[in-house]
Amino acid sequence: MASLATVRDALLISRCTDIIDDVEFACLYDANSSRLTFPYYKFERFDIDAWDESECWTELRFGRQDEIVCSQRSVCEGMEGMCILLKRLAYPCRYTDMVPRFGRNTTELCLIFNEMQDLIYTTHSHRLKNWDRNPFLQPYQLHRYADAIHLQGSPLENCFGFVDGTVRSIARPTKNQRLMYNGHKRVHAIKVQSVVTPNGLVANLSGPFEGKRHDSTILQESGLLTDLCSLLQWGATLFVW
Repeated sequence: MASLATVRDALLISRCTDIIDDVEFACLYDANSSRLTFPYYKFERFDIDAWDESECWTELRFGRQDEIVCSQRSVCEGMEGMCILLKRLAYPCRYTDMVPRFGRNTTELCLIFNEMQDLIYTTHSHRLKNWDRNPFLQPYQLHRYADAIHLQGSPLENCFGFVDGTVRSIARPTKNQRLMYNGHKRVHAIKVQSVVTPNGLVANLSGPFEGKRHDSTILQESGLLTDLCSLLQWGATLFVW
């Protein structure tokens, strides 16, 4: 099937050669038009190898030449480690499925994956815990979220997000089974609590907690209520549902 650009070019040729008249050209051209085409073909394709270290840090917040060193001294570049992490999380797969792509044994892939998780958590976990360090959680943004929720039909005018506890099942532990058993779901599990804003981002994350804990107990222990009270210092009477 021809692309819209090809059809439009054919229409122009047809009009120039008087195969169609002005009215036919206008109708057909409009019917085969979409949104304006951005001239992407004028630019070079993305090539991370062409970037220097300063460009990577400025635009990606990640150094291209950073090395990841695992506990057993395996070494890989930062970009390769990020690709291993993304490949593992993009779709459920075994480490053996990743061997043809990365040319490393399964032990190395597992260690690099865990090292990247720890690195990201150590560097960026504060973004899921501190309200004052996130640009998308500033007072004016919270009011925008509340307005968006209200415009969708909510009777509440100052609710900016939604809080809930999530049960993640685990294998039955050999010890402390009662602590991890969730009677509601009837599985051994851990629980996490998250606050989600209307733009789909996780604004706050707490956990993990034992599977037997009730959501109300987790809410008290997570410190979320204290964090929400701090919003009053900004002069904002906002809450989560």
